[in-house]
Amino acid sequence: MARSASEEPLLPLLELKSSEKLAETHQHDDATFIRTCFNGLNALSGVGLLSIPYALSQGGWLSLLLLFIVAMICCYTGLLLQRCMNADPRIRTYPDIGEFAFGYSGRIFVSIFMYLELYLVAIGFLILEGDNLDKLFPDTRLTVGTVSIASKQLFVMLVALIILPTTWLRSLGVLAYVSAGGVLASVIVVFSVLWAATVDGVGFGERGRFSNLSGLPTALGLYTFCYCGHAVFPTLCTSMKDKSKFSKVLLLCFITCTLNYGSMAILGYLMYGDSVNSQVTLNLPTGKLSSKVAIYTTLINPFSKYALMIAPVATAIEERLITVNKRSPMLLIRSLVVLSTVVIALTIPFFGSLMALIGSLLSIIVSMMLPCICYIKIFGASQVRKVELVLISGILLTGSLVAVTGTYSSLKEIIHQF
Repeated sequence: MARSASEEPLLPLLELKSSEKLAETHQHDDATFIRTCFNGLNALSGVGLLSIPYALSQGGWLSLLLLFIVAMICCYTGLLLQRCMNADPRIRTYPDIGEFAFGYSGRIFVSIFMYLELYLVAIGFLILEGDNLDKLFPDTRLTVGTVSIASKQLFVMLVALIILPTTWLRSLGVLAYVSAGGVLASVIVVFSVLWAATVDGVGFGERGRFSNLSGLPTALGLYTFCYCGHAVFPTLCTSMKDKSKFSKVLLLCFITCTLNYGSMAILGYLMYGDSVNSQVTLNLPTGKLSSKVAIYTTLINPFSKYALMIAPVATAIEERLITVNKRSPMLLIRSLVVLSTVVIALTIPFFGSLMALIGSLLSIIVSMMLPCICYIKIFGASQVRKVELVLISGILLTGSLVAVTGTYSSLKEIIHQF
């Protein structure tokens, strides 16, 4: 059984006050079902959309089945997070779930993996922007005195400067309007790639491989990365007016995103086969209208998603350093967080390998393993149905195997590129 409210307090006094402050901050943040759907879709339909054809090329056609299996597992673990939140009304965030299950050490453990995942995803957004703008304007360069900044590095810095104001938004209800633009952009990218194949002459001339066992760890890591929204799911649930409808939000978001991901994977692999790049937009023919639409629309995505990923990281820092009512330090903290992601994006500009690393190590832990572990701890193995216990055990075993093999493969690739 779940712990009762009469037992030991859920959170230490300091942490409980912190959660109460966060609640005050979002007291006007009661997001509707539709707005939460937009935020959820925006969290799931991220830059993984561009790397999904590359993932399919790594694992072969047979690995497409794994995409749907990963989607079902991640949807299920998202529902487990909701059940964990229902165990105590004071649970508002993912770290709260970790603390309710394992005490303060659980909060620290969950926080490290969750915030690191979100932080690295935000870095991936900046790398994505730099790569695609460099394809559009390859000869751009800025020279200041004796210092010359190449196009890719310059675009990363400019994009970060433009994105910065969106990170100052604290209300998820308001952020939903930004998210709606990101969701629309994801759909447009798929149709632009389809247009390039059917109208602009690229065609579907590649057959690809049926399977590639050596590339499966990378493919699984990238597939898991596509569904790495669990870190923000508790925050989205907390922001809802009617939290009981969050399970419906999850189902709708996962079904919609999986259809979009599957379509892009098949299109990109049929078009370019094993020669597809880590970002399919980099394969598109230059000068064609469909290519420009796809790339420009791709550039919109990080603008709508970056703030959603950074928000939990920035809020956690704010809770430790400032009081809620001081707005100026909040702006400074969020600006420094953005600056730090720029520095790392300029240092490790390997989009595909970074996404595979995030998916293999962090996303599998945050999106698959931790929800299962916390759920079993909170409710007890004896209270969980045997069928569900077997399913959870299978998820933990598979997740551990993929985390080890996928992390090794992606780290090896990053080191090789250096």
